[in-house]
Formats: sequence, structure tokens, C-alpha cells
Amino acid sequence: MKQGIIISICFYSVFFVASVSAQTASTGSGQAYPAKTVRIVIGFPPGAGSDIVTRLVTPGLTKALGQQFVVDNRAGATGNIAAELVARAPPDGYTLLTVTASLAINQSLYKKPPVNLTKDFDAVALLGTVPFVLVVHPSLPVRSAKAFVAFAKARPGQVSFASTGQDGSPHLTAEMLRMQAALDLLHVPYKGTPQATTDLISGQVTMMFANTLSVLPSVNAGRLRALAVTSVKRSSAAPDIPTMIEAGFAGFESGTWFSLAAPAGTPGAAIQRLNAEVNRVVQLQDVRDKFAVQGAEPLTGNVEQTAAYVRSEIDKWAKVVKASATKVE
Repeated sequence: MKQGIIISICFYSVFFVASVSAQTASTGSGQAYPAKTVRIVIGFPPGAGSDIVTRLVTPGLTKALGQQFVVDNRAGATGNIAAELVARAPPDGYTLLTVTASLAINQSLYKKPPVNLTKDFDAVALLGTVPFVLVVHPSLPVRSAKAFVAFAKARPGQVSFASTGQDGSPHLTAEMLRMQAALDLLHVPYKGTPQATTDLISGQVTMMFANTLSVLPSVNAGRLRALAVTSVKRSSAAPDIPTMIEAGFAGFESGTWFSLAAPAGTPGAAIQRLNAEVNRVVQLQDVRDKFAVQGAEPLTGNVEQTAAYVRSEIDKWAKVVKASATKVE
């Protein structure tokens, strides 16, 4: 009798373990995930930072998971068009969104944001980050971020800064500096990086926070002077440039970052598998090397850490948007 009980317990234990294993490898439809092509929607055009970083990761995911991971660019409204599309997609793990700092900013920038990043999506995985660099015209008599702040404080309302567009992350990064250092700066918005950089080089404006990769060639050529980067650690693309934190600006972190998200309600098994593979892929040496060429640093973390990172970015930018008194209908 006891032997029969033991056999029964062993049988049901094996059955339970097998059932759990099957659930972790499937999306609930009985098929192992992924069983077909996975689409990653990006809210910016080909060649944008989000597009570049996503495409550096997708080949590794395709190889590891045995299904194609394809990129679908749906540019417009600083990422809102793509976000709305993915939020309405079936929550089955086959439509993902590349989330960016712009979408985090939109949560407080818009009076009625078309999507809620924390309610309409499930966090999947972190991808990477690209810092900004504080650059000035080389004629400016400053060689550090602190020296620039002192220069600007002595000239309230006279020091201008360029941005790549109203309320974009470069603009709001300058607003962070203005808030932290209590500066009175003049904002000059442009329609993109090339025109802003051209006018900074010609001396039409005084300083700018810009994507590291876009301005380093001008820094190396002596046409601009780099004072600090906005990452926590020094950029691998510019290891000689100190960080804003090193320069004495506590907690000053900004830049463009990227993560993956899925429609809310996506099966946890699919999300966990994606998270594990993305973390593995971004740590591959060839991928890390390609990130470095773009001035990017890989980010890793489990699902909970990814969600917490996005929430912290939403909160951080909300304070900046509030201080800048900017809203979009």
C-alpha cells in the first residue's frame, strides 16, 4: 500500500514539473514561444538611435529563438504613433515596442497622453543607453561644466543654448541643468541636430546637449569643446570626457535610452524568455563592440528592474516638464 502511495506521489510530482516546464516555454496556446515572426515597432525613422540599437539586437534574437525578429518603423509624434499601434495589438508576444526616453517624457508632456507606459504595456527588457555631451563653442573661456555654470551665472539671460527641438530630451536636459544650477538661459530650438550643430560651430549659440555620436567628430576636429557627458559612467566612445556627476552635479543623468515592451496582458512565459535572451544578446562581445561604435552602452535587468527603470524615467522627466511649464494638448 505504501509503495503504491509513493509511486502515485512520484507520478504527480513528475506531472506537475512537466506542466510547469511546458507553461514556461509556451504562450498559453500550447505552442512553444515564439512559433512565428516577432515584430518590433519603432516610433522613429531608419537611422535613428532607437532603430540602430534595435537592429543590433534582433539578429541575435532571431538566431537564439529560431524565428525572425523584424523591425517596423512607424515614425511620428515623438513615438506616440508606434506606441498606440502596439498598445492595440494582440497581447501574444508577437508585437513589441521599442520604448525610448521620448515616450517617457510624453507621459507628462501631453495633457492627455495617447498611451500609458505603465498600464498599457508590460515591460520586457532593457536594451541600451546613449548619453548626451555638453558642448560649447571653443571661443568660450571655459573648460569644465562648473566653469560654464559660473560663466552663465555672471550673464543672466545672455547665454543661449541650442536644442534639436522643443521639449525633446536634449532641450529638457538643458532644463535639468538650469534647474539644478539656478541658471537663466535662452533656449533656441532647431528642427534637428545638423542645423543646431552648424549654428553652434558658427557661434550663433553658446552651448548644447547633443547625442555623443553626432558631435564627437566636431569635438575631435576642434570645432566644438566637450565639457561633460550625462551618463553615470564615462562614455566608451569618449573616455577622456568627465561626467556631469564627476563635475559636481549630483544625480545628473540623461540621454537617450531604449527598452522593449509588449501590450499589457502578454503571457509571462513569453516575456520572461524574451528578457533572458535580450540580456544574453546585449552582453555578447560583438554586440557590445557595435554598441560602442554608436556611442551606446548596453543595459541589462530582469523584468521587474526594467519596469522600475521606465517608471523612474517617467518620474524624473515629469519634474523637469513641470519646472519648464510646458504642456502639449
